[in-house]
Amino acid sequence: MKNRKQKTEDGRRRTEDGGRKTEDGRQKMSEKIGSFRELNVYKLAFELQQEIFLLTKRFPKEELYSLTDQIRRSSRSIGANIAEAWQKRLYAAHFVSKLTDADAEQAETQHWLDTSLKCKYLSTKEYQVLLEKCKRIGKMLGKMMAEPEKWCTQFKN
Repeated sequence: MKNRKQKTEDGRRRTEDGGRKTEDGRQKMSEKIGSFRELNVYKLAFELQQEIFLLTKRFPKEELYSLTDQIRRSSRSIGANIAEAWQKRLYAAHFVSKLTDADAEQAETQHWLDTSLKCKYLSTKEYQVLLEKCKRIGKMLGKMMAEPEKWCTQFKN
């Protein structure tokens, strides 16, 4: 019986289900993505928004229509803009424009996380975990914006 995690000829790992992943465990770019829900950046953004939603439930009631509302809205907008970008990938400029909006919402979320920490609504550990997710999302979006031809249908045969 073969070891299911052996490397393929092209240096990639073969997964237990027979799929291929890069050395760092990410999905190969050449594999067809059928929906924005399959994008790793979208999955991470959705995870972030849900964590923020749960943590903000304990924020003071007087923050409900200010800080709580703002951080929930900005974190939810990250994934929403990624979804819109995916649907607009026929044109690279539209795709990049929506990814830029997602990145701006990610930066706004960082601002509200800073505010939440300063107001002592988040622990330092909670803050660091959420901030790191924002930064990872920003890096992922930056790579997509730098190389839209890898994502946009106008460049594909």
